[in-house]
Amino acid sequence: MRYEHLVEVNDPRVPLLPRLTRAQLWRGLVRRAEQPWEFVLGLNGATVHARGHEGAVATLTRTLDFGSFVVHDRVLLTPLEQTRIETEAAAGFPASSLTIRIEEPHPQRLYLRFVYESAAVDGQGELDAVTVGLRNQAYEQADIDTVGRIRELAEQGLL
Repeated sequence: MRYEHLVEVNDPRVPLLPRLTRAQLWRGLVRRAEQPWEFVLGLNGATVHARGHEGAVATLTRTLDFGSFVVHDRVLLTPLEQTRIETEAAAGFPASSLTIRIEEPHPQRLYLRFVYESAAVDGQGELDAVTVGLRNQAYEQADIDTVGRIRELAEQGLL
């Protein structure tokens, strides 16, 4: 499964909306990686077990606690460019990834590209079109909420 979409951050058609800088957007994405409970609905807690570097890319190894299940993942942070979350497979859930890339096709015209990828779960076959559509709508709403939360943090001077 692969699903991707764009969220426009600085829309010139909405002049009263405060503009975010690339640096603010980046700091918001880093905060999302380090403090995911501020962004992810239903998350009870998160623990960062290790921090490291692979060249210029910072890495975090985390455990996310959703109460009824736990997720183990690794986050790769490429400064001012993208974050990538690689989630380990678990019972009933395939390994998956989410890449969030900052795009700036024109100066100060910022977008976030969200790319979701996962393998099929053994024995479950293909999902029906309605289920896929609902899942994709949920991804899009969560991603729009992420931009809204980053905007709130910027307005509070926290980025």
